[in-house]
Amino acid sequence: MRRKATIALHWLTLVLLILLVAGGPIPVIAWAFALSGLTMCLLALAQGLMNGPGPKLEGAMRSAHPWLSRAMYAALGIVTALTAWSQLGGTWSGPSLPDLYFYLMSASSLHAIFHLWRHTALGDGALHRMTPTSTHKLL
Repeated sequence: MRRKATIALHWLTLVLLILLVAGGPIPVIAWAFALSGLTMCLLALAQGLMNGPGPKLEGAMRSAHPWLSRAMYAALGIVTALTAWSQLGGTWSGPSLPDLYFYLMSASSLHAIFHLWRHTALGDGALHRMTPTSTHKLL
């Protein structure tokens, strides 16, 4: 159940982030993004991260992997919390939500490139971890 929930939240949050980058903080999308992202972060806090460096990742990248994962979750948590705060009428003096969505999308793109590299160059099945089982034969 945890794996399915994490996978669903992962992809839902990505789609909602893309919509927010394209259209700005539209209330219904902003709330869905905030709830899905915060739920994903809370699930990881309560039950730990499901990812790992895999046996073929070595050296500095193997050491950095858990910290990069934590950083991605922290960024997601901050942006989704600020999105919820904004929807509740809160304000802050930092970057605008559209800027934060762009930064998070940029970090997400690097995250995706890294996992595509792992899956193809290292052949460690990294994409199998975060894709639904029904898509594994396509990978």
